[in-house]
Amino acid sequence: MRKLVIAALVTAVSAGSAFAQQVIRMGTEGAYEPYNFINDKGEIDGFERELGDKLCEIAGYTCEWVKNDWDTIIPNLLSGNYDTIMAGMSITDERKEKIDFTQNYFPPAASAYVALAGADDSVINGNIAAQVNTIQSAYIAESDATLIEFAIADETVAAVRNGEADAVFADKDYLQKIVDESNGELKFVGEDVQLGGGVGMGVRKSDTEMRDKFDAAITQLKGDGTLNAMIEKWFNIKDAF
Repeated sequence: MRKLVIAALVTAVSAGSAFAQQVIRMGTEGAYEPYNFINDKGEIDGFERELGDKLCEIAGYTCEWVKNDWDTIIPNLLSGNYDTIMAGMSITDERKEKIDFTQNYFPPAASAYVALAGADDSVINGNIAAQVNTIQSAYIAESDATLIEFAIADETVAAVRNGEADAVFADKDYLQKIVDESNGELKFVGEDVQLGGGVGMGVRKSDTEMRDKFDAAITQLKGDGTLNAMIEKWFNIKDAF
């Protein structure tokens, strides 16, 4: 009888292990609202938190969120500190040399310049603030303007406000709320610029099975309208896909 009880316990434990969900650590910056930010409770929040949790649910994973500074977000993925990047990261050929991406979960979007209210369009050829290691900083580096890089996106806007930079160049979706809430202090200048192939989830090249599961989950959310509803909630953009 004792042997039968032990055997039953072993079987139960084995069954439990078989159905245990794999934990996937989701790396994000937590400083790029509304994509990702830290809320009043000190928790990672935003569009990518909501979407990432839903993607994990569909793919059969358990999510754990890890905050990491933007300038080391790819190296720390490759070092194994987390398993994915969901941080408003645009899909580019340069990044694809180092990591893989799922399909985009946010379409290619405009980048834009923001300056003080009294500025004119000529400031886009002056001193331009951009976040380091972004498609925007790479674009400015190849232009006639002078690039001033900052580690955190909020610092680029602060540089315009304190006169350190003539304008900031960043995702328009990120800048829109800042301009709207500036009480007329800031405004968009120049023309919008289309960059990148949309925002996707970054993964290590070796994690093909995980990438494919997340890719299938994104396809499902695009197909049933859930992703469009999330984008409208966080960005006020209708029918993104």
